[in-house]
Amino acid sequence: MKTICMRHMKQKQAGIITAVKANGELGRRIRDMGLVPGTRVMVQGRAPLYDPVALRVGDFTLTLRNNEADLIEVDVA
Repeated sequence: MKTICMRHMKQKQAGIITAVKANGELGRRIRDMGLVPGTRVMVQGRAPLYDPVALRVGDFTLTLRNNEADLIEVDVA
């Protein structure tokens, strides 16, 4: 498997979160949304200017800004 930053995932690409590199309040908020190591995510879509990114996590969809997605590492096939 190849580890990449979540920001560089392509549309419909899936992977498993390996690390969340955010600290403090932002790190807590990201983890509270369910983005923790071991979680499977899929990029569902992107806005026309590629920011934000829509993610499918479990059975819900959430959006992240690219600067937040930069802080999450994902193993992709």
